Amino acid sequence: MKKKNLLVLNLGSSSLKFKLFQWEDLSVIGSGLIELNDAKTPKEAIQEMEEILVTYGIKSVEELYGVGHRVVHGGEKFSQATLIDPRVIETIEKLIPLAPLHNRANLDGILEIQKIAPDLKQVALFDTAFHQTMPIEAYLYPLPYELYEKYHIRRYGFHGTSHHYVAKEAAKILDKDLQELNLITIHLGNGDSICAIKNGQSIDTSMGFTPLEGLMMGTRSGDIDPSIVFYLMENKHYTVKQLEGILNKQSGLFGICGQSDMRKIDQIADGGDEKAILAQKMFAYHVKKYIGSYMAILGRVDALIFTGGIGANDQAMRDRILEGLELSSPIFVIDTDEEKEIAFEIRSLLKLQEN
Repeated sequence: MKKKNLLVLNLGSSSLKFKLFQWEDLSVIGSGLIELNDAKTPKEAIQEMEEILVTYGIKSVEELYGVGHRVVHGGEKFSQATLIDPRVIETIEKLIPLAPLHNRANLDGILEIQKIAPDLKQVALFDTAFHQTMPIEAYLYPLPYELYEKYHIRRYGFHGTSHHYVAKEAAKILDKDLQELNLITIHLGNGDSICAIKNGQSIDTSMGFTPLEGLMMGTRSGDIDPSIVFYLMENKHYTVKQLEGILNKQSGLFGICGQSDMRKIDQIADGGDEKAILAQKMFAYHVKKYIGSYMAILGRVDALIFTGGIGANDQAMRDRILEGLELSSPIFVIDTDEEKEIAFEIRSLLKLQEN
């Protein structure tokens, strides 16, 4: 007899996070974080997770009612939680080049669970799904149209699960239907994105074809002039691989002050470090600029919502971002819970499957 429990997995390149939920009220039974390294494979991490689940009364994942996976890139194929089958697996694999660190790891988790429990229902919720409501004028780049037709080059957006969750929580606080609200949701952590939500739907977001576009981040550059890449290649002889490393791993906060953790940056900025102070100012400026553009797009903004490690916990940074903005809308700080949102979507889908 399968226990009506749901497991949510987030297998990334450096860690496996999991959370076990009770079906009826989505209360958390247990959770865990397993760090990955060169010596620990995804298979070994899953085995270690199973050992931890035993302490919560789950002898094997085969006993579970369903498993949900956070998958970063779903392309244009998925706009909601999706039951995993061979077609879904094939699509996730095809999208690995667009999110190489994330989709590869996400797929490894799906395949390992499948080996252990081939009959267990697995569900994928894609970070890109919530943003599939963006209108074409928002998601299409001003490039030759054939690049979209042939290669599906467009803005996809990420952090969709987080943006959707905090938007729904804001609607509860305001005691209104989400479909009645215009919101700006601001997810700030190591990866950062901002979303314009009109009548409950995403109409624009800062991340694009990949998670590199948009705001200044921990180690990612966000928006830059593309010609910088051409200049460095043609005149300074940088390789594509070197530039990819610079833009993804050596830029952002880290590129300016040598630190990617805002908590550490705040400490050294308090000590007078000029580059740390500059990094703080640049970060706030980039977020503020996006807020202003999204206010123009939405017209009416019912609330601004901060979330993520920086967004929810760094009051000083929120103050820097909001300084000088003339806002009539409330400002909320809401802790995101992507795992709970995934569990909610899994349960909704599996209920439909039952009927």
